Amino acid sequence: MKKLWTILIVIIVLLILFLLLGPFYMVNEGEQAVITRFGRIVDTETTSGLKLKMPVIDTVTKYPKMLLSWDGDAQRIPTKENQFIWVDATARWRINDPALFYMTVKTVEGGIARLNDVLDSTIRTVISENYLNEAVRSTNRINSMEIEENVGSEVENAEDAETLRSLTSTRAVQEEIKIGRDGLSDMMLQDAAPLTLRYGIELEDVIIRQIRYSDDLTASVYSRMIKERSQIAETYRSYGRGQLLSWQGRTENDKKNILSKAYAESEKIKGDADAAATAIYSNAYSADPEFFRLWTLLESYRKTIPGIKDKTLSTSLDYFDYMYSSEGRSETSESL
Repeated sequence: MKKLWTILIVIIVLLILFLLLGPFYMVNEGEQAVITRFGRIVDTETTSGLKLKMPVIDTVTKYPKMLLSWDGDAQRIPTKENQFIWVDATARWRINDPALFYMTVKTVEGGIARLNDVLDSTIRTVISENYLNEAVRSTNRINSMEIEENVGSEVENAEDAETLRSLTSTRAVQEEIKIGRDGLSDMMLQDAAPLTLRYGIELEDVIIRQIRYSDDLTASVYSRMIKERSQIAETYRSYGRGQLLSWQGRTENDKKNILSKAYAESEKIKGDADAAATAIYSNAYSADPEFFRLWTLLESYRKTIPGIKDKTLSTSLDYFDYMYSSEGRSETSESL
């Protein structure tokens, strides 16, 4: 009986020691594990739950099982026509063979480093073998788009608005693309996927996230945009000059009509005034012809003599007879 108790105690102690050494480990959801013994892989676990290993001598290395993201640095890459662009891409990947992953790269950081090498090289190769249009566009829809200017209340009538709209409308004519940005992304995935499998990495997709023009190409694009807008602006200016000439013509015609009517009316008024003055003069002459001649001559003197102070005139002129004779005659002539 004593011997039995001794055996039980020894077994319990050994069991406690075994448990203290950690023979169990947990694989959580979304994790997978590689078990190594003295640096050699002895097992892999891809399912979650409580697992058993040899304590002390076995080492458990866990890796994520879910999709991981790769975000590369933007690269300045020449296209097939030697136009430099900045390409920013991203990718999703997973560890599909944890044992191979452990043997080749060990850590997730090491896997990202390998992806950097593979994907950066693949992206550069694919972009440099294709034209710029293939990288910046995914469809040919732009070739069916027609851009019309918003011609509003500044135009006089609907006909002018339609004319101006037709003159300023632009249709984007670009080269037809055969692959497009999405197609280039698929090509990158096809080229890179076989290379990553040797590291136990499965690529889910590769996506071109952003394309940016380099400084020299940006300047060229801006120059083309400025040229297009300048052409539209010149169209508006031409339309404005035409409207100006039209309004000037109308204004000149209106001015001539107004002046013509005013001249006709003024001539009528002057004619009426002359007729009235003639009637008054006739009545005055009929009342006293001699006084009328005297009055008119004196009025003439009053208007003309102040203006001839820098000239010399002879008093023998008949014009001055009334100044020397009440009968309108002069016996002698004197110089003034």
